[in-house]
Amino acid sequence: MDLLLDAMQWPAMVITLVAAWLVGARHASRRTWGFWLFVVSNLLWCVWGWHTQAYALITLQLGLFVLNLRGVMKNKDNDSDNHNDEAA
Repeated sequence: MDLLLDAMQWPAMVITLVAAWLVGARHASRRTWGFWLFVVSNLLWCVWGWHTQAYALITLQLGLFVLNLRGVMKNKDNDSDNHNDEAA
């Protein structure tokens, strides 16, 4: 089990990089996917941080989790605004 938890940092890192790429996209739907991937990476980093007793990392990830949920909501609003503009 320790080996699995130790290895969790690698998928967390890859997901974080992919999320950062998507958040920089022009389309709101891709940005939203990026924020959701950030949420997944936040959870993975928290599990890894708990395993390694990296409590500052956990605190950081909890703060980023809240900011990423805000990003999801703001992009959801932005995406619906864009669809309304296209329908007009």
